[in-house]
Amino acid sequence: MSEFWIYFQIGLKHVLDIHAYDHVLFLIALTTPYAFKDWKRILLLVTVFTVGHTLALLLSVFGIIAVKANLVEFLIPVTILITAFFNLFTAGKASKNESVNLVFFLTLFFGIIHGLGFSNYFKTILGGTASSKLVPLLEFALGIEAAQIIVVFVVLVLSYIVQTVFRFSKRDWALVMSAFIIGVVIPMIIESPIWNR
Repeated sequence: MSEFWIYFQIGLKHVLDIHAYDHVLFLIALTTPYAFKDWKRILLLVTVFTVGHTLALLLSVFGIIAVKANLVEFLIPVTILITAFFNLFTAGKASKNESVNLVFFLTLFFGIIHGLGFSNYFKTILGGTASSKLVPLLEFALGIEAAQIIVVFVVLVLSYIVQTVFRFSKRDWALVMSAFIIGVVIPMIIESPIWNR
């Protein structure tokens, strides 16, 4: 049980680390268009992201895939930027049902990219054979899922307060949050080591 808690906590801290806020930014971008009534869809999106994240770690641990760290560090803010722009252009639309398949596919793909960003560190904290890393990997994934649900809940509460107390429309909330996220990630993309030759 203590070993479970160790890897579960690593998963929690991986998402909730204030110094590595890219994961939280992505979750904010993912959650912004939704409200509490959409909780099933949000939970499914978050789980799809975790599956992608875990799949990337699994492929990395077994040596099936290896991507240069600089490329992944560049792609992570790009995924956040794409999600925020998607919200910007779909804010206030009557129904998001037609774009659900695209959103789920992108969320899975972005989960894979984010997982690759953590894969090198994850491999260094785990010893032993690749197969012995499966259980810690699942424990870590549960920690990630729990942390993501915490972030999503906080965003939904904030969204509810802003829309009911401060009378923001859902569209305005999505536009303001998307613009904020875009403003934060563009410098991350510009400062990426990938531009250094």
